[in-house]
Amino acid sequence: MSRVFLLCGPAGFGKSTRARALEAQGWARLSLDVAAWREGFRDHPLPDDVTDRLKAELQRECVDLVRAGCDIVVDLSFWSRAMRDEYRDLLRPLGVVPVTIYLPAPREVVLERLARRTGSGPDDVLVTRETALRYLDAFEPPTPDEGPLEVLEHHLGPAAPA
Repeated sequence: MSRVFLLCGPAGFGKSTRARALEAQGWARLSLDVAAWREGFRDHPLPDDVTDRLKAELQRECVDLVRAGCDIVVDLSFWSRAMRDEYRDLLRPLGVVPVTIYLPAPREVVLERLARRTGSGPDDVLVTRETALRYLDAFEPPTPDEGPLEVLEHHLGPAAPA
């Protein structure tokens, strides 16, 4: 049975660093930023139509990978409960209950990490301070009543760009 982790947190929380570590252990990594970068998008936020299309493509790929028996780490913000529920609903018919992995980070640390980005790759996409603040303010932290949840409180080592 496939395991699926939903990495949860706004830009700069360390999700991609964690996702790459799992990928190095053989997990399939699904990333909106990687998909957008591949198509030439270098800035955030993405246009809504692009975001919607890429999210749908990632969901189809997730289902295919689950059917193939792969372990999957989904490297998205999962900024709202509704977004997390969407993946739970997607995976339920396949018998998979995803685990939400929440990587909290202090606001100042996140803003500092984002300020150091250089735009060198999909895990280093430039995010303006204004956009970062909007992301942080809109973020809905996950709660245990949503389903399996792991909170990684002590992951605040240096988050270097990819």
